[in-house]
Amino acid sequence: MNVDLKGRDLLTLQNYTADELKYLLWMASDLKQRIKHEGEYLPLMKGKSLAMIFEKRSTRTRLSAETGFALLGGHASFLTTQDIHLGTNESLTDTTRVLSSMTNAILARVYNHNDLDLMAKEATIPIINGLSDLYHPLQILADYLTLQEHYGGLQGLTVAWIGDGNNVLHSFMMSAAKLGMHLRIATPRGFEPDLRITTITEQNSKEYGTKLLLTTDPLEAADSANVLVTDTWISMGQEQEKKGRLKAFQGYQITMQTAKSAASNWTFLHCLPRKPEEVDDEVFYSPQSLVFQEAENRKWTIMAVMVSLLTDYSPQLQKPTF
Repeated sequence: MNVDLKGRDLLTLQNYTADELKYLLWMASDLKQRIKHEGEYLPLMKGKSLAMIFEKRSTRTRLSAETGFALLGGHASFLTTQDIHLGTNESLTDTTRVLSSMTNAILARVYNHNDLDLMAKEATIPIINGLSDLYHPLQILADYLTLQEHYGGLQGLTVAWIGDGNNVLHSFMMSAAKLGMHLRIATPRGFEPDLRITTITEQNSKEYGTKLLLTTDPLEAADSANVLVTDTWISMGQEQEKKGRLKAFQGYQITMQTAKSAASNWTFLHCLPRKPEEVDDEVFYSPQSLVFQEAENRKWTIMAVMVSLLTDYSPQLQKPTF
């Protein structure tokens, strides 16, 4: 697989080809095997630094990036809007240019995806999307690695999304077809995914020969699905909508009743943090739930992104089946 990602940005998985996505997953498998299972020390980030701009709080994205970069021998600086002048005394353009001169990459967790586009335009170093209102690509890479480990491949799997038409779903939609995965999406009326992203997803499904269903019926989405996925119904910044959203999502909780419609080898994913109204304890803590393996894989996939964008290292492990 002849893939070179060095110097690239990661803003959305739409910008990555099927081979490039598979390469990132291969890299994650390689790093996990060599560092976690074989106990190797790979200081691939020695002498490098990562600027982490976080406008929103975070558990998995922050920890995976900080610990992952340190494990590779680099130094990560965690910066909130309380720590730096961004948005108060200094423009995003100026901040980006300054950070470009002092660090090797910027990971940014922002409210507005347009801010990432501006940073990518102004920066001379890679920009990595740590979450925006439109996309959460790092989460989906971890989901794919988890499913690849569990099923031994991704081609032909059917993923059922039951919940909000949000950034996590958008990242699934921008990439699943490239890996040969089918999507069945159930959202309440008024909470559908972005129309522009749906249009691109329809084009991707035709190009790669996969199936796409959009419905308002959770059981229809779950029908024969291998993977049941949901996410928070109330994202950061939507707290004032809580009452209306809880009402709109009545009937969308994933339970064992939902799972009865799924394939016999079904599994469950959730990017966390989770609320019981989204999925009950019986499913969330069941043997079919891969949520904690999924959470750990945030670390190995973000490390794979860093290594791919910042070094010439190539995976040594035999390429997995996708």
